[in-house]
Amino acid sequence: MKRLLVACLLVVLAAPAFAVIGTVDDVPAATLLLPYFEVDLDSTDGVTTLMSINNASANAVLAHVVVWTDLSIHVLDFNVYLTGYDVQSINLRDILVNGNLPITADDGNDPSDHISPQGPSSQDISFPGCAGILPYSSPALDATYIDHLQSALTGQASTVFFSGKCSGIDHGDRIARGYVTVDAVSFCSQDFPQDVGYFAAGGTGTATNQNVLWGDYFYVNPGQNFAQGETLVHVEADATLGAGNYTFYHRYVSAANGEDNREGLGNVFAVRYINGGAFTGGSDLLTWRDSKFPELPFSCALPYPSHFPLGQNQVVVFDEEENYEVPEGCTISPCPPTEGITPFPWEAQRTEVGSASLPTTFSFGWMFLNLNFSNGGLVQFDPLMQNWVSVVMDADGRFSVGFDAIQLGNVTDGDVTNNPTISIAF
Repeated sequence: MKRLLVACLLVVLAAPAFAVIGTVDDVPAATLLLPYFEVDLDSTDGVTTLMSINNASANAVLAHVVVWTDLSIHVLDFNVYLTGYDVQSINLRDILVNGNLPITADDGNDPSDHISPQGPSSQDISFPGCAGILPYSSPALDATYIDHLQSALTGQASTVFFSGKCSGIDHGDRIARGYVTVDAVSFCSQDFPQDVGYFAAGGTGTATNQNVLWGDYFYVNPGQNFAQGETLVHVEADATLGAGNYTFYHRYVSAANGEDNREGLGNVFAVRYINGGAFTGGSDLLTWRDSKFPELPFSCALPYPSHFPLGQNQVVVFDEEENYEVPEGCTISPCPPTEGITPFPWEAQRTEVGSASLPTTFSFGWMFLNLNFSNGGLVQFDPLMQNWVSVVMDADGRFSVGFDAIQLGNVTDGDVTNNPTISIAF
């Protein structure tokens, strides 16, 4: 009977999860997105970000992790091997401060299973290209590389890798900010999504279309007694997605042909906020956006590249009695992009609700966010823009919660009429 129950469980685990392409949901996917991270580089009592990469399949899988600045410039990539049903946890402070990459190894580099153990129902195989790469040494990154990462992710010049250029926003502190992507891949490489051959039609490039990855993340701030968690953004692959679709990696693939096959994210959202009552710490929106351009390091004499800041089509704030206000500061809606506020100007950011960046006179309510924006990129889908929005609500030193916003629209089908707004009477 015990063996029968185990067999039934494995059948359930191996079965594909129900999913709808173009509606981003929490199902195993080919790409994972950590939409925003923060790491205090100077204090272990400061904020850090933890994430996990999990394998939903009995088959072994290889994941390729890319760390990006808050202006979407690639600063590091590495490989993570997972046996069947495996899990790998990552504390980003370990990487950015100590230079430690996750220590994993495929079967060819770990035949005795001391590094990546094989479970009783898990596959353990060898992947091409991993010899000499996995497992990483400890630490894997030297002081020069760590300095590069810390400089790039705090908006300072990186002298070794970027020839003294900048790649992120200088927020005037020592908090590293950015985002992370994780792709299922077929072999160990030092490539990243913009490199030729990383994507090919039908998942035949470095990256595959295996929808087997899942994961979660946490923001942990011991000094403030805060912790929030959410699932990573699960971006599924489907070979039917192509040139007519606004795909997740659209700006990086050859001739913008959608050969990454990844579904696009949302463009219109609804999200609750609380700035009072038990939540005395207020609410922050954590937002990832697509600038639509492959970004490059830029002169530190400039505050940011010309594609920024990113605007939005419409922001409407409702209280709990259906009264509304439009915080853009203009007298028509949608607000012209040359006027008003820009609460989400970068690719990845934290925005305080009720601040000058996102003002409101209401203490409790919800926000309608139409984040479509035309900045000259992906012309065929203009003014669509893919985004992701989450909210965290804090009670000073007591408790904290976080969750994803509700998607009211998605860019995958590339329909430029997919631009819902709220009719406002002034």
